[in-house]
Amino acid sequence: MRLLLIEDDPKLNHSLKYQLEKENFTVDSCTDGEEALFYINQNIHDVILLDRMLPFLDGTELLTLMRRKNNCTPVILITALGTLNDKITGLDLGADDYLVKPFEFDELLARIRCVTRRSPLIQGDDSLSLGDLILHIGESRLTGPLSSCSLSKKENELFQSFFRNPGQTLTREQLLARVWGMDTDIENGNLDNYIHFLRRRLHAVGSTVTLRTVRGIGYSMQTIPPISPDSSSTVNGKKS
Repeated sequence: MRLLLIEDDPKLNHSLKYQLEKENFTVDSCTDGEEALFYINQNIHDVILLDRMLPFLDGTELLTLMRRKNNCTPVILITALGTLNDKITGLDLGADDYLVKPFEFDELLARIRCVTRRSPLIQGDDSLSLGDLILHIGESRLTGPLSSCSLSKKENELFQSFFRNPGQTLTREQLLARVWGMDTDIENGNLDNYIHFLRRRLHAVGSTVTLRTVRGIGYSMQTIPPISPDSSSTVNGKKS
């Protein structure tokens, strides 16, 4: 799971990032509102941990911009502003949860689990389903109608991206940033190779799910097989 941590206190930012990565989260972090907006616009994160008071753009402004753009990524506001009115304002602006500093790290983990359970975009940490497929995340294993197969770490992460966005076209930039990181210098050909590997996995487990190339943009995972252009209905064995 990829998290975006937006916290302007360098020591707290570093500490939280370190602890979250120890829990096997992939974490992008930043310390001001303008940099945070750039990350948010990539729309590649599963949960956003958002400090309310930030340089340049504060947390409430970022949250308002997100929701206006129909970005539904779960957001946990993390702030020292803990009055009832502060909490109501944050939740009314679109936050999914509100955590007041100082807090215990275990409580933050519990709140992350809570918002991911509620999110329609995230279907749990252990497994995801799409069409006739089940992706066992912790085991890095894909199960289809005929069999199961093991996955590499990158294959697992790519499948997670597609399973959590069924039918949507994911750009090459989104996939590279989500799986290899925002600052990756990996070449596009490497992504193409992994897409080829994913298609082989789908075939190996006997799935009808397809991974479609959207020319010039990226890729989309479809649960309904494409209809052949020369196919048509038949009546008594004859084409109508």
